[in-house]
Amino acid sequence: MSANYSEAVATARDYYNSEDADNFYSIIWGGEDIHIGLYRSDDDAITEASHRTVRHMAELLGNINAETRVLDIGAGYGGAARYLAETFGCSVTALNLSEKENERNRLLNVERGLAGKIEVVDGSFESIPAQDASFDVVWSQDAILHSGHRQQVIQEVARVLKPGGRFIFTDPMQSDDCPEGVLQPILERIHLSSLGSPAFYRDAARRFGLHETSFDEQTPQLIKHYSRVLQETENYGSDLSHHIDPNYLVRMKKGLGHWIEGGNKGYLSWGVFVFEKE
Repeated sequence: MSANYSEAVATARDYYNSEDADNFYSIIWGGEDIHIGLYRSDDDAITEASHRTVRHMAELLGNINAETRVLDIGAGYGGAARYLAETFGCSVTALNLSEKENERNRLLNVERGLAGKIEVVDGSFESIPAQDASFDVVWSQDAILHSGHRQQVIQEVARVLKPGGRFIFTDPMQSDDCPEGVLQPILERIHLSSLGSPAFYRDAARRFGLHETSFDEQTPQLIKHYSRVLQETENYGSDLSHHIDPNYLVRMKKGLGHWIEGGNKGYLSWGVFVFEKE
Protein backbone atom coordinates (compact mmCIF):
# COMPACT_ATOMS: atom_id res chain seq x y z
CA MET A 1 0.00 0.00 0.00
CA SER A 2 1.24 3.45 -0.93
CA ALA A 3 2.92 5.47 1.80
CA ASN A 4 0.56 8.31 0.82
CA TYR A 5 -2.39 6.43 2.29
CA SER A 6 -3.35 7.31 5.84
CA GLU A 7 -2.52 5.05 8.75
CA ALA A 8 -6.25 4.49 9.30
CA VAL A 9 -6.71 3.14 5.77
CA ALA A 10 -3.66 0.87 6.10
CA THR A 11 -5.04 -0.46 9.41
CA ALA A 12 -8.44 -1.12 7.83
CA ARG A 13 -6.80 -2.94 4.93
CA ASP A 14 -4.88 -5.25 7.26
CA TYR A 15 -8.05 -5.93 9.26
CA TYR A 16 -10.26 -6.79 6.27
CA ASN A 17 -7.51 -8.93 4.77
CA SER A 18 -7.33 -11.06 7.92
CA GLU A 19 -8.69 -14.60 7.92
CA ASP A 20 -10.77 -13.95 11.05
CA ALA A 21 -12.50 -10.88 9.61
CA ASP A 22 -13.12 -12.59 6.28
CA ASN A 23 -14.70 -15.60 7.97
CA PHE A 24 -16.75 -13.49 10.37
CA TYR A 25 -18.29 -11.31 7.67
CA SER A 26 -18.95 -14.23 5.33
CA ILE A 27 -20.65 -16.30 8.06
CA ILE A 28 -22.56 -13.63 9.98
CA TRP A 29 -23.26 -11.03 7.28
CA GLY A 30 -23.45 -13.48 4.39
CA GLY A 31 -20.38 -12.27 2.55
CA GLU A 32 -21.96 -9.96 -0.03
CA ASP A 33 -23.32 -6.86 1.71
CA ILE A 34 -21.22 -6.05 4.77
CA HIS A 35 -22.88 -2.85 5.90
CA ILE A 36 -25.79 -1.62 8.03
CA GLY A 37 -29.16 -3.05 7.09
CA LEU A 38 -32.72 -1.74 7.06
CA TYR A 39 -34.88 -3.92 9.31
CA ARG A 40 -38.65 -4.37 9.20
CA SER A 41 -38.83 -6.73 12.17
CA ASP A 42 -36.70 -7.87 15.08
CA ASP A 43 -35.97 -11.22 13.45
CA ASP A 44 -35.10 -10.04 9.93
CA ALA A 45 -32.12 -11.91 8.50
CA ILE A 46 -29.01 -9.72 8.41
CA THR A 47 -28.40 -10.60 4.76
CA GLU A 48 -31.90 -9.51 3.71
CA ALA A 49 -31.80 -6.30 5.77
CA SER A 50 -28.39 -5.43 4.36
CA HIS A 51 -29.57 -6.02 0.79
CA ARG A 52 -32.66 -3.92 1.52
CA THR A 53 -30.33 -0.95 2.14
CA VAL A 54 -28.89 -1.40 -1.35
CA ARG A 55 -32.35 -1.47 -2.94
CA HIS A 56 -33.46 1.57 -0.94
CA MET A 57 -30.41 3.58 -1.98
CA ALA A 58 -30.99 2.70 -5.64
CA GLU A 59 -34.61 3.85 -5.30
CA LEU A 60 -33.46 7.17 -3.81
CA LEU A 61 -31.16 7.70 -6.78
CA GLY A 62 -33.56 6.72 -9.54
CA ASN A 63 -32.64 7.37 -13.18
CA ILE A 64 -29.98 4.66 -13.42
CA ASN A 65 -29.65 2.97 -16.81
CA ALA A 66 -27.19 1.13 -19.02
CA GLU A 67 -25.35 4.37 -19.79
CA THR A 68 -24.72 5.20 -16.14
CA ARG A 69 -21.15 4.87 -14.85
CA VAL A 70 -21.02 4.08 -11.14
CA LEU A 71 -18.03 4.10 -8.78
CA ASP A 72 -18.49 2.21 -5.50
CA ILE A 73 -15.83 3.32 -3.01
CA GLY A 74 -15.12 0.85 -0.23
CA ALA A 75 -17.03 -1.79 -2.21
CA GLY A 76 -16.31 -4.77 0.09
CA TYR A 77 -17.50 -8.02 -1.51
CA GLY A 78 -19.37 -6.13 -4.24
CA GLY A 79 -22.99 -6.88 -3.39
CA ALA A 80 -24.15 -3.38 -4.35
CA ALA A 81 -22.17 -3.43 -7.59
CA ARG A 82 -23.78 -6.71 -8.64
CA TYR A 83 -27.27 -5.47 -7.77
CA LEU A 84 -26.81 -2.29 -9.78
CA ALA A 85 -25.27 -4.05 -12.78
CA GLU A 86 -27.89 -6.81 -12.84
CA THR A 87 -30.88 -4.53 -12.23
CA PHE A 88 -30.02 -1.53 -14.37
CA GLY A 89 -27.35 -2.79 -16.79
CA CYS A 90 -24.95 -0.03 -15.73
CA SER A 91 -21.17 -0.41 -15.54
CA VAL A 92 -19.65 -0.31 -12.05
CA THR A 93 -16.11 0.22 -10.82
CA ALA A 94 -15.69 -1.36 -7.40
CA LEU A 95 -12.80 0.32 -5.57
CA ASN A 96 -11.72 -1.42 -2.39
CA LEU A 97 -8.63 -1.69 -0.21
CA SER A 98 -8.81 -5.38 0.78
CA GLU A 99 -7.27 -7.72 -1.75
CA LYS A 100 -8.95 -10.68 -0.01
CA GLU A 101 -12.41 -9.11 -0.39
CA ASN A 102 -11.62 -8.13 -3.96
CA GLU A 103 -10.69 -11.71 -4.87
CA ARG A 104 -14.08 -12.91 -3.65
CA ASN A 105 -15.79 -10.01 -5.43
CA ARG A 106 -14.22 -10.98 -8.75
CA LEU A 107 -15.15 -14.64 -8.25
CA LEU A 108 -18.79 -13.78 -7.51
CA ASN A 109 -18.90 -11.50 -10.57
CA VAL A 110 -17.69 -14.32 -12.80
CA GLU A 111 -20.21 -16.75 -11.27
CA ARG A 112 -23.04 -14.29 -11.98
CA GLY A 113 -21.83 -13.49 -15.51
CA LEU A 114 -21.04 -9.88 -14.57
CA ALA A 115 -17.27 -9.70 -15.08
CA GLY A 116 -17.80 -7.54 -18.16
CA LYS A 117 -19.96 -5.06 -16.24
CA ILE A 118 -17.95 -4.72 -13.03
CA GLU A 119 -14.29 -3.74 -12.75
CA VAL A 120 -12.77 -4.49 -9.34
CA VAL A 121 -9.88 -2.17 -8.46
CA ASP A 122 -7.44 -2.54 -5.57
CA GLY A 123 -6.97 0.90 -4.04
CA SER A 124 -8.00 3.62 -1.61
CA PHE A 125 -10.71 6.25 -1.85
CA GLU A 126 -8.25 8.79 -0.47
CA SER A 127 -6.63 8.79 -3.92
CA ILE A 128 -9.13 7.50 -6.47
CA PRO A 129 -7.39 6.07 -9.56
CA ALA A 130 -9.74 7.69 -12.08
CA GLN A 131 -9.84 10.74 -14.33
CA ASP A 132 -11.69 13.93 -13.46
CA ALA A 133 -15.43 13.98 -14.22
CA SER A 134 -15.55 10.30 -15.21
CA PHE A 135 -18.53 8.97 -13.19
CA ASP A 136 -22.25 9.71 -13.06
CA VAL A 137 -22.67 8.23 -9.58
CA VAL A 138 -20.32 7.67 -6.65
CA TRP A 139 -21.73 5.18 -4.14
CA SER A 140 -20.43 4.19 -0.71
CA GLN A 141 -21.75 2.19 2.23
CA ASP A 142 -20.27 2.43 5.71
CA ALA A 143 -16.70 2.76 4.49
CA ILE A 144 -15.60 6.40 4.75
CA LEU A 145 -15.27 6.19 8.54
CA HIS A 146 -12.11 4.12 7.91
CA SER A 147 -10.31 7.10 6.37
CA GLY A 148 -7.90 9.25 8.31
CA HIS A 149 -8.58 12.05 5.78
CA ARG A 150 -12.34 12.11 5.19
CA GLN A 151 -12.31 15.61 3.73
CA GLN A 152 -9.82 14.37 1.14
CA VAL A 153 -12.20 11.51 0.30
CA ILE A 154 -15.04 13.99 -0.36
CA GLN A 155 -12.69 16.11 -2.48
CA GLU A 156 -11.76 13.04 -4.52
CA VAL A 157 -15.43 12.11 -4.95
CA ALA A 158 -16.20 15.62 -6.22
CA ARG A 159 -13.24 15.44 -8.59
CA VAL A 160 -14.30 12.21 -10.32
CA LEU A 161 -18.01 13.11 -10.54
CA LYS A 162 -19.38 14.64 -13.74
CA PRO A 163 -21.30 17.92 -13.41
CA GLY A 164 -24.78 16.93 -12.27
CA GLY A 165 -23.42 13.62 -10.98
CA ARG A 166 -24.65 12.27 -7.66
CA PHE A 167 -22.90 11.05 -4.54
CA ILE A 168 -24.92 8.65 -2.38
CA PHE A 169 -23.49 7.17 0.79
CA THR A 170 -24.05 5.92 4.30
CA ASP A 171 -21.54 6.09 7.13
CA PRO A 172 -21.65 5.43 10.89
CA MET A 173 -21.27 8.95 12.28
CA GLN A 174 -21.22 10.73 15.58
CA SER A 175 -24.24 12.93 16.18
CA ASP A 176 -23.80 16.67 15.70
CA ASP A 177 -24.24 17.24 19.45
CA CYS A 178 -22.14 14.29 20.62
CA PRO A 179 -20.27 15.16 23.87
CA GLU A 180 -16.48 15.14 23.82
CA GLY A 181 -14.78 11.84 24.68
CA VAL A 182 -17.81 9.55 24.97
CA LEU A 183 -17.00 7.61 21.79
CA GLN A 184 -13.51 6.60 22.89
CA PRO A 185 -14.41 2.90 23.37
CA ILE A 186 -15.72 2.76 19.79
CA LEU A 187 -12.77 4.67 18.36
CA GLU A 188 -10.22 2.48 20.12
CA ARG A 189 -11.93 -0.65 18.81
CA ILE A 190 -11.73 0.51 15.17
CA HIS A 191 -8.36 2.28 15.56
CA LEU A 192 -9.67 5.77 14.70
CA SER A 193 -9.27 9.16 16.32
CA SER A 194 -12.71 10.46 15.29
CA LEU A 195 -15.91 9.83 13.36
CA GLY A 196 -17.51 12.14 10.84
CA SER A 197 -20.85 13.77 11.62
CA PRO A 198 -23.74 14.96 9.45
CA ALA A 199 -22.50 18.54 9.91
CA PHE A 200 -18.97 17.53 8.88
CA TYR A 201 -20.15 15.87 5.67
CA ARG A 202 -22.45 18.76 4.79
CA ASP A 203 -19.62 21.25 5.26
CA ALA A 204 -17.09 19.17 3.31
CA ALA A 205 -19.55 18.60 0.48
CA ARG A 206 -20.31 22.34 0.16
CA ARG A 207 -16.61 23.12 0.16
CA PHE A 208 -16.07 20.92 -2.90
CA GLY A 209 -19.11 21.92 -4.92
CA LEU A 210 -21.62 19.26 -3.86
CA HIS A 211 -25.07 20.35 -2.74
CA GLU A 212 -27.30 18.20 -0.56
CA THR A 213 -30.48 16.87 -2.13
CA SER A 214 -31.61 14.62 0.75
CA PHE A 215 -30.67 12.96 4.03
CA ASP A 216 -32.77 9.95 5.00
CA GLU A 217 -31.98 9.79 8.72
CA GLN A 218 -32.25 6.19 9.98
CA THR A 219 -30.19 6.08 13.20
CA PRO A 220 -32.43 3.45 14.91
CA GLN A 221 -31.39 1.06 12.13
CA LEU A 222 -27.75 1.37 13.22
CA ILE A 223 -28.73 0.25 16.71
CA LYS A 224 -30.88 -2.58 15.35
CA HIS A 225 -28.14 -3.76 13.00
CA TYR A 226 -25.40 -4.03 15.58
CA SER A 227 -27.87 -5.66 17.97
CA ARG A 228 -28.73 -8.29 15.35
CA VAL A 229 -25.05 -8.93 14.57
CA LEU A 230 -24.34 -9.37 18.29
CA GLN A 231 -27.35 -11.68 18.64
CA GLU A 232 -26.27 -13.84 15.70
CA THR A 233 -22.69 -13.96 16.95
CA GLU A 234 -23.94 -15.29 20.27
CA ASN A 235 -26.40 -17.68 18.56
CA TYR A 236 -23.61 -19.31 16.55
CA GLY A 237 -21.65 -19.73 19.78
CA SER A 238 -18.98 -22.40 19.70
CA ASP A 239 -19.54 -23.11 15.97
CA LEU A 240 -17.83 -19.83 15.13
CA SER A 241 -14.77 -20.72 17.18
CA HIS A 242 -13.99 -23.52 14.68
CA HIS A 243 -13.43 -20.86 12.00
CA ILE A 244 -12.48 -17.73 13.96
CA ASP A 245 -10.05 -17.02 16.78
CA PRO A 246 -12.10 -16.91 20.03
CA ASN A 247 -10.19 -13.78 21.06
CA TYR A 248 -11.42 -12.07 17.88
CA LEU A 249 -15.00 -12.98 18.82
CA VAL A 250 -14.58 -11.61 22.35
CA ARG A 251 -13.30 -8.31 20.96
CA MET A 252 -16.05 -8.23 18.33
CA LYS A 253 -18.84 -8.72 20.86
CA LYS A 254 -17.38 -6.06 23.13
CA GLY A 255 -17.10 -3.66 20.21
CA LEU A 256 -20.67 -4.32 19.06
CA GLY A 257 -21.84 -3.53 22.59
CA HIS A 258 -20.12 -0.14 22.43
CA TRP A 259 -21.87 0.70 19.14
CA ILE A 260 -25.25 -0.30 20.59
CA GLU A 261 -24.67 1.74 23.75
CA GLY A 262 -23.51 4.78 21.77
CA GLY A 263 -26.58 4.62 19.58
CA ASN A 264 -28.98 4.23 22.48
CA LYS A 265 -27.45 7.24 24.23
CA GLY A 266 -27.87 9.45 21.15
CA TYR A 267 -24.15 9.77 20.43
CA LEU A 268 -24.35 8.26 16.95
CA SER A 269 -26.07 9.03 13.66
CA TRP A 270 -26.69 7.05 10.49
CA GLY A 271 -28.66 7.51 7.31
CA VAL A 272 -28.50 7.89 3.54
CA PHE A 273 -27.00 11.12 2.19
CA VAL A 274 -27.46 12.20 -1.43
CA PHE A 275 -25.43 15.08 -2.88
CA GLU A 276 -25.22 16.45 -6.41
CA LYS A 277 -22.25 18.07 -8.11
CA GLU A 278 -22.89 21.61 -9.29
